[in-house]
Amino acid sequence: MSLANRPISPLARQALRLLGGLIEEGRIRKGWSREMLAERIGVGAITLRRVIRGEPGVAIGTYFEAAALLDIPLFGQDSARTLDQELARQRELLALLPARIRRGEDPLDDDF
Repeated sequence: MSLANRPISPLARQALRLLGGLIEEGRIRKGWSREMLAERIGVGAITLRRVIRGEPGVAIGTYFEAAALLDIPLFGQDSARTLDQELARQRELLALLPARIRRGEDPLDDDF
């Protein structure tokens, strides 16, 4: 089943729509044209339009890059420093799991 046809929960759909709306709001707040934002993200105009609509087939990294460029907090964090702290906290919690559950893998490791 293609990503475009895959079912998505109402909660996920609403979250994507909200993020798309926040991205459009941030773009307007900064006074950037859609073309400027698309160029800064590294995508085309059609992809940016899909982001603003909150379409699920767009790569999550594209959404996150747009949010970062527009100073939209992610995960309730407002800076890279606080995201790093939250990531460290998450790693510590995962390290507490028994080895039989972790199986020696760190899902947050960049080399995964």
